[in-house]
Amino acid sequence: MAKIVDPDFLYRDLNVIFDTTGKTISVLQASGLTSAGVTLQCLYSFCKEQWKSQNDLIKYPFPWIAITAEQFELINGWNFKSSGSTVLIRDGGWALKDTNGNSQEEYMNLTTLGSFNNSSVDTAYYQQSSTGTSTATVYPGEVNQAIKIYGDATHGNINYRTYFKIYLREQAKSYGYYDLIVAQNLSTLTYKKYALPISNALDLKITHSDTVITGSTPYTGMSITWTTGTTRTIGGIPYTFSILINGNNGTAEQIYEYVQWSLRQPTDIDASIVSRIGKTSQELLTFVGDALKTNYTTDGGVFIDNFLAADTNRLTFTDNTNTQRTFPYVAAGNLVFNDNLKNDTDARYWVFFTTGFDSSSALIVNDNSGNPITGSISGRTSISFDFDYQNNTQGGRTPNTDANYTAIAIGLSTGQYVLSTGSITKSTANSINFVAALERNYSNPI
Repeated sequence: MAKIVDPDFLYRDLNVIFDTTGKTISVLQASGLTSAGVTLQCLYSFCKEQWKSQNDLIKYPFPWIAITAEQFELINGWNFKSSGSTVLIRDGGWALKDTNGNSQEEYMNLTTLGSFNNSSVDTAYYQQSSTGTSTATVYPGEVNQAIKIYGDATHGNINYRTYFKIYLREQAKSYGYYDLIVAQNLSTLTYKKYALPISNALDLKITHSDTVITGSTPYTGMSITWTTGTTRTIGGIPYTFSILINGNNGTAEQIYEYVQWSLRQPTDIDASIVSRIGKTSQELLTFVGDALKTNYTTDGGVFIDNFLAADTNRLTFTDNTNTQRTFPYVAAGNLVFNDNLKNDTDARYWVFFTTGFDSSSALIVNDNSGNPITGSISGRTSISFDFDYQNNTQGGRTPNTDANYTAIAIGLSTGQYVLSTGSITKSTANSINFVAALERNYSNPI
């Protein structure tokens, strides 16, 4: 059964029990109430109905103050019977108040937006202090649960109201992460519902199991080291990085697999004396198409040592100034499409050299393999491309110079014609953006 939102599906002494002697409320998985739980607003409404209709209950002060539909206070000495009850509460936070109105305990509700790839297995976890361990959510799948953020000296003596990070990291899937305090610009958490986006999907760059990664080369020779700052030379210029990945001559994909595996470990993953717990460390690498980029972190930039030489042309390194650095190589980048083009099943794109465009001699730019950069968008948000920056001589182009382009995209039902101009530069961070207006007038009724 789904989450209960109607008090008509709650039943006294079956799935909700009131102990008037101990002043406790028990919420039980029974009589249609499952692990999907019950909204706090629904439980509050049920209590009102019971106090109104039951002669034994009306003799006792009412347990609740409702502040909003998602924020409540337990008063007059009432409390939940146990954690078995609190884990079934959905869509609301609450505070346990003493007779002076002071909080003895506070629970926020955490609700995730977005879908998990496998809701029956994929499990998020959260961290409530910078030095604290991580805690798995009660149930796998999308999260809607109460989390204790405060307890006075007689209720746990904790205060987690200024720190909350949630992670979703599963093998061979993209990683999800959210810093609630920073992302929502909060100074402190309180006993209410917080909704936040977190999701995952299959990660096509992960093709090997954990068993392979932990037991075979080149993975077993890879490592991650946090430093106070180390210089690496790129294109004859020295740059400083704080995190070094030893790729042990692995491919970009193998290095990525090792790092992603490391970031799921509950132990120290730093190869030096610095302590870094894997599963709560920041993500270090990102694939954009087939290009691997290192991330900028709160510790600084990331560099990869001992990568496969053949991958030089698809690696980008972010240094301690949060600037992307690349070795001289074949240019690469992405064609980026907005929703109007992505959602148009007929949408296509072309990338022309600007010289000759608007004439019969217009020439489509070839990629590094000599294939024209054109095709169907096919529901994609972005399409990666490469370009032989140093050697392409199409149309008399001077090699090793920026190539001016005029890029076109057009759909039928939702994407209007759009033209984008710019230059393919000596970089793997080229981005050709297509932002088509919504088509409102195309008609083909036959």
